[in-house]
Amino acid sequence: MQEPVFNARNNKYVLSEGLDEFFSGVSKAYRFVGQYFRQAFKPPFHFSEVVNQCFEIGLRSLTLITLTGFIIGIVFTKQSRPALEDFGATSWLPSLIGIAIVKALGPLVTALICAGKVGSGIGAELGSMKVTEQIDAMEVSAINPFKYLVVTRVTATMIAIPILSFYCILVGLMGSFVNVSTQESTSFLTFFQNSFSTIHFLDLFTSVVKSIVYGFTIGIVGSYKGYYATSGTRGVGKAANQAVVMAMFLIFIEEVIIVQISNWIRFF
Repeated sequence: MQEPVFNARNNKYVLSEGLDEFFSGVSKAYRFVGQYFRQAFKPPFHFSEVVNQCFEIGLRSLTLITLTGFIIGIVFTKQSRPALEDFGATSWLPSLIGIAIVKALGPLVTALICAGKVGSGIGAELGSMKVTEQIDAMEVSAINPFKYLVVTRVTATMIAIPILSFYCILVGLMGSFVNVSTQESTSFLTFFQNSFSTIHFLDLFTSVVKSIVYGFTIGIVGSYKGYYATSGTRGVGKAANQAVVMAMFLIFIEEVIIVQISNWIRFF
């Protein structure tokens, strides 16, 4: 049996160091999240900064969300049509598209796009402020940097991403309508009536909850990685990259958990 590798630098085993670093990181992240909830409900409330961050996150993502949502609606409709035609159920196409986009694709696609665009931006911005000691300067100036930088950004993502998700749903349905109307000459009113005929309040509520959770995840992960960035400009790039990867990973896990919980609620 191979002996564990001994690290002479600090007289600890490499495996032990890895475990210590992992649990230390988990504890640090837990305290970071707890600090957000403690600070979020205490004055002062930087409403102007929250609005500014909503503008940065929301309006500047509209173009990308619009193009992506419209293309997803068209592509998903084109891919679903042959399968339904085999069963003679083409009339169910609007309902299928409505279920897919409202319940899953809209919030998930929006979250993944924002994880790449917004999450990396937050990580890079806070990371650059950290390595250039701007955050330390704010502390010296009697300004709470965590509340001004982290709380405002996380709150803004929790507000902006649900709005973007429903906008993506609308654009995706419009893309699907364009494809359906050219093939079956379906009217606008008929298409949307059929699309929402199988959508219930629980589905809409689940989509809202998903979007809020995704927004919180993107904001808190990007802020955490940027707030604790080290090693100069190299650390800034690393923080931005890790913010995207970790946020996407957590989004997929949250998707599974929320869907399972909603199915349990629907069953009962």
